[in-house]
Amino acid sequence: MEGKSNGAKREEEHMGGKIAGPTNPMVTPILTDLYQFTMAYAYWKAGKHNERAVFDLYFRKNPFRGEYTVFAGLEECIRFIANFKFSEEEISFIQESLPPTCEAGFYDYLRGIDCSDVEVYAIPEGSVVFPKVPLMRVEGPVAVVQLLETPYVNLINYASLVATNAARHRFVAGKSKLLLEFGLRRAQGPDGGISASKYCYLGGFDATSNVAAGRLFGIPLRGTHSHAFVSSFMSPDEIVDKSLRRCDGSSVCEDFVSLVQTWLNKIKWSNLLSGIFGETNQSELAAFTSYALAFPGNFLALVDTYDVMRSGVPNFCAVALALNEMGYKAIGIRLDSGDLAYLSCEARKFFISVEKEFGVSGFGKTNITASNDLNEETLDALNKQGHEVDAYGIGTYLVTCYAQAALGCVFKLVEINNQPRIKLSEDVTKVSIPCKKRSFRLYGKEGYPLVDIMTGENEPPPKTGERILCRHPFNESKRAYVVPQRVEELLKCFWPGRPDKPREELLPLKDIRDRCIHQLEQMRPDHMRRLNPTPYKVSVSAKLYDFIHFLWLNEAPVGELQ
Repeated sequence: MEGKSNGAKREEEHMGGKIAGPTNPMVTPILTDLYQFTMAYAYWKAGKHNERAVFDLYFRKNPFRGEYTVFAGLEECIRFIANFKFSEEEISFIQESLPPTCEAGFYDYLRGIDCSDVEVYAIPEGSVVFPKVPLMRVEGPVAVVQLLETPYVNLINYASLVATNAARHRFVAGKSKLLLEFGLRRAQGPDGGISASKYCYLGGFDATSNVAAGRLFGIPLRGTHSHAFVSSFMSPDEIVDKSLRRCDGSSVCEDFVSLVQTWLNKIKWSNLLSGIFGETNQSELAAFTSYALAFPGNFLALVDTYDVMRSGVPNFCAVALALNEMGYKAIGIRLDSGDLAYLSCEARKFFISVEKEFGVSGFGKTNITASNDLNEETLDALNKQGHEVDAYGIGTYLVTCYAQAALGCVFKLVEINNQPRIKLSEDVTKVSIPCKKRSFRLYGKEGYPLVDIMTGENEPPPKTGERILCRHPFNESKRAYVVPQRVEELLKCFWPGRPDKPREELLPLKDIRDRCIHQLEQMRPDHMRRLNPTPYKVSVSAKLYDFIHFLWLNEAPVGELQ
């Protein structure tokens, strides 16, 4: 059943020009690791705390063995930085947590921090993104930006992971299917449940069962009833108020229960359906009838409490046909167990027979929803088997990101005092790309993105129609010339520090979702497929490539053999 959205929109909430705080009140400046404060003190003690630093937030590998990721969580990061201020209680706790040798002046310094000297450039939320390309570039006083690291990584990591998981489920299910997020009860705590509902909707799901998320973010709500509701009834005699007013209000059926029973007998002895079932479960029929009396315009029944084809589906059809006689249209059924492909096909045949037998137009297209621990693999298997499912309710595997626990975002220093910095490793995938950079997406003749390229901040940007050499950051043999048909700069200013400087607006969640869907549709199909997808190319300019390797050689110690 559809819940009524209050029309809530998570736009920027300007109250006297102020952006509202994070959705979760636990997201405060002390939602961080202790070492951020020990480093901040050490910076302050050394007089380095105001040195201008640039950090990149990025990830190293796409999740779920795929070749794309959906960027999510940016809005919460901007809400956090816009309201970044330590309370006296927080400062007292930090003082208790650090060694007593820390000087009192440091805590006065913390009291004055407000992020007005920090700038955040980011790829717009809902964009399709790739490894090593900065999702966010954060620049400002080194101690302040260091304090943003843990909360920013926390706010981006799960949001992007679950949005990507949702997008992958949408890709397998197809555009025409209704996807319902049912994961609240299996999510990792209340915040996991709220975040999952928000970012699954962003990633392409249509609705959620999570009422709190519906209120907070304006996400459409869906829900029916459980097996407990069905099994709580013993017989139709329990139904006290049996009357139902016609949809147009013109008359009242005083005994809707008897009308349902009449239709059940008609179905049982009809030419097309005789012999398919015998006596149905009367307690189930009572539950369906009671639910229809409560929600005549939104009747959707869970039909697998006892037996789908010998009880659940016939009972549903009897109630649906009685509702039809009163001018209402039933929504459909939900299957929560058994062979979903087979049962959906059998239910569809039953509905088509009812339409033919009784001349009820459109009854054969009655909605069939499937649930029961669904995931990417099950959806793919259903597609291969053939099925008649119209909508999927997906929970555990979706919101817990069962196939991969974390995205692995990192936050690395790339420049300080205008001096590029590099982080080296024996594992080349962990070597950072130094200096303050710009990022561009280059599009080909067919409209698909071809490659993302990073350049130094002061390099001339790629131009449409002009050939540019794109190089793999670390492999000298991987290089290609590209003549882009369109060039898109990826990083936009979302937090300029001072309120008088221009910045990108924070869009409503629905608009971010639309961007996500549009960007996924723009991707080349071989990058999107589940099995053996083609890797998307991420490159650097020739000038940046040379600089990376110059700095690498300059910073790496030279060994000595004896």
